Amino acid sequence: MALVNQSVVTMFILQRFVDDPWIQDVLFCLFFALFMAAIAGNGLIIATIHSSPNLHTPMYFFLVNLSLMDVICTVTVLPKVLQSLVAENSISYGGCLTQMFVFSWVLGSELLLFSAMAYDRYLAICRPLHYGTLMSGKVCVALATFVWFTGALNSLVLTCLMLPLSFCGPNLITHFFCEIPSVLILSCSPTFINDIMTVITDMFLTGLNFLLTMTSYVFIIASILRIRSAEGKKRAFSTCSAHLVVVTLYYSTVLYTYVRPALGTAGFLDKLIAVLYTTVTPSLNPLIYTLRNKEFKISFKKLLFPH
Repeated sequence: MALVNQSVVTMFILQRFVDDPWIQDVLFCLFFALFMAAIAGNGLIIATIHSSPNLHTPMYFFLVNLSLMDVICTVTVLPKVLQSLVAENSISYGGCLTQMFVFSWVLGSELLLFSAMAYDRYLAICRPLHYGTLMSGKVCVALATFVWFTGALNSLVLTCLMLPLSFCGPNLITHFFCEIPSVLILSCSPTFINDIMTVITDMFLTGLNFLLTMTSYVFIIASILRIRSAEGKKRAFSTCSAHLVVVTLYYSTVLYTYVRPALGTAGFLDKLIAVLYTTVTPSLNPLIYTLRNKEFKISFKKLLFPH
């Protein structure tokens, strides 16, 4: 369906993963299971922390924010993915921009949140005597506000830069949702500014925050190694290892996707990479962060079995 210019663009078509009906059915079941796991898992994390006063600490405060972002990411992307597996998946021009804005907002905010979480662990392990003062309730709220606001501002700028672009050629987005690099390919207007701004914001949000996070963990690991007791080392590592795994997976996949928009493709590998940070990570985060956390598991059991 060819379109003449932006004034007549009303719909985009999101490309399916595969054309084989059997594989589509398998993928539908898989993505639906991941969808339910993400909603249920993150929802239970929020409910457990909210109902447990002993979990009202900075670490769990940031975990609630992370779970909320994962829920928003899931409901923004996965319903359209499920639709594409059972029927032709079209999305309006306005709907595409909305999905692009919300997803970019959550993505940018989550990258910033990882730095805040790493800073929290740094203070808890490396400066325990000053932790209560340096990570007070007001500081936590201020950090969370900065994270959400900065992510929204970044997304607003990138989305607004899409508005002047004209789309006069094919309207098939070779991706399973409206992500900036894959939509830019369809524009018949120059996208140099968009490409540059996308790379700059990604280097700031991904590159700089990854550097800050890794720097925090260098100090954290050095501090843990100075702990004499084996039990102390084990406990310190258990509180940080989960976060480090999630951060490494998330940063590497996002950096791959957004640093390469000038290459002009959104092939199958790009889709697999995108699945990791839009679908798999939100589904696994509840398990990764709570599976080895005895404090959380006790509170969770109290939520399920109050008596």
